Amino acid sequence: MKSTFSRCLVSGFVAAVFAGAAHAEELVVGIFGGSFADDSKTCHISSFEKKTGAKVSLKLGSSSQFAASIRATGGKSDFDMVYIDNSLAAQLKNERLLETIDKAKLANAAEISPRALDKDGQYVVFMTGATVIVYDTKQIKTPPSSWADLAKPEYDGRLAIGDISGTSGSQFLMALNRMKGGTLANMDAGFAAVKPIAKSSVTLYTQADQIVSLFERQEIAAAVWYPDRAGSAIDKGLPLAIVYPKEGAVGILPALVIPKGAKSPALALKYIDEVLSKEGQTCFAERKYAGPVNTQVKLSDKAAKIVPYKETFDNLWLPDPEVVAKSLPDWTKRWQREVAR
Repeated sequence: MKSTFSRCLVSGFVAAVFAGAAHAEELVVGIFGGSFADDSKTCHISSFEKKTGAKVSLKLGSSSQFAASIRATGGKSDFDMVYIDNSLAAQLKNERLLETIDKAKLANAAEISPRALDKDGQYVVFMTGATVIVYDTKQIKTPPSSWADLAKPEYDGRLAIGDISGTSGSQFLMALNRMKGGTLANMDAGFAAVKPIAKSSVTLYTQADQIVSLFERQEIAAAVWYPDRAGSAIDKGLPLAIVYPKEGAVGILPALVIPKGAKSPALALKYIDEVLSKEGQTCFAERKYAGPVNTQVKLSDKAAKIVPYKETFDNLWLPDPEVVAKSLPDWTKRWQREVAR
């Protein structure tokens, strides 16, 4: 009798465990790939899963790919939360494809810089990044100091720049345009400047981590890239250095959004809170070299030399995301006609 009871008890317990596992809530997150996703797992996802019992399912892609997916699903998104450039977040906001993020439900909201919170509550900036110049110290003996240096003959066939479908591509175009005296309303100078550089570049990359293998094989000596990606590559032994151009690097404010029709918006808010926490922000700043938006974070000397910080942060150019959002479709069409190969 005792044996039968014990077997029933054990069977019931096992069934309950499997039932709980089967009903564990899933959060589908669109995220940037490579070292970005790896460090997000370490700094945010692991602790989030432990605290909530939920399972995070990552779908890798770029900002433009996620924006296209959110538009295609028309308010019935396959994602619960997405990492995306703030200019594309502004586009989606204007198209009414985002859920409102209730700041009152974010426990860490009081510690977050006000500039990180969209005034309409449609997205939250979770880090500060930049588009900069990265070069191989073994191949380049005289470091570049200006965006203009990349047009010099010594970079022909040794440079990689981003396609306009990625943040670095559009920001390099804007930086050249601004340097040449243009405005966001008139990009002629930028297109004229970028065309010869693109023609002599090794590639117009579409995924940020493509650059790592190009540097590893010494197929390039320099790239218009990101300090966070470069910092991760330096940690793995690549002989790279980061230059914030004297005209000012272009600031990047990647954001978190909850698409319309997300299946688990409440769980997405908890995830956002984890990313914004002092612990999560400190970890990500030190591992991913992401400028923190949580005002309680103190950077190590090593991280402070890589992320936009103090002087380099003060010199960042932050283009108006609303203007960029409205203009980017036309710039993209022009890029395809005049620049893409």
